[in-house]
Amino acid sequence: QVQLVESGGGLVQVGGSLRLSCAASGHTFNSYAMAWFRRAPGKEREFVASINRRGGSTYYVSSVKGRFTVSRDNAKNTMYLQMNYLRPGASAVDYCAAGRSATARGRRAFDYWGQGTQETVSS
Repeated sequence: QVQLVESGGGLVQVGGSLRLSCAASGHTFNSYAMAWFRRAPGKEREFVASINRRGGSTYYVSSVKGRFTVSRDNAKNTMYLQMNYLRPGASAVDYCAAGRSATARGRRAFDYWGQGTQETVSS
């Protein structure tokens, strides 16, 4: 059992950066693989990045490789997503999720979800 709360969203210009945080409460944070998903208007949540239980392996959707970095600090029960060189687009909501495997990119593979944090990249 784990509860997740995202923070760090906001308004940023094209080419700017945002750093998202996902704070977890519970006794077994290091038992979960963690992931970030994004939901754009009119679309389902889509995989962005994931990290395994110890933080030694990370995975990214191809469109963010080289621009985003996912990390975690198990001592602080927190996962992060550093987003650099942001591209324009409609307002989107970023969600963190906890599940069994960082290599499973489907939404159904993750059991617990945060409430989301909204980001908007302006032109």
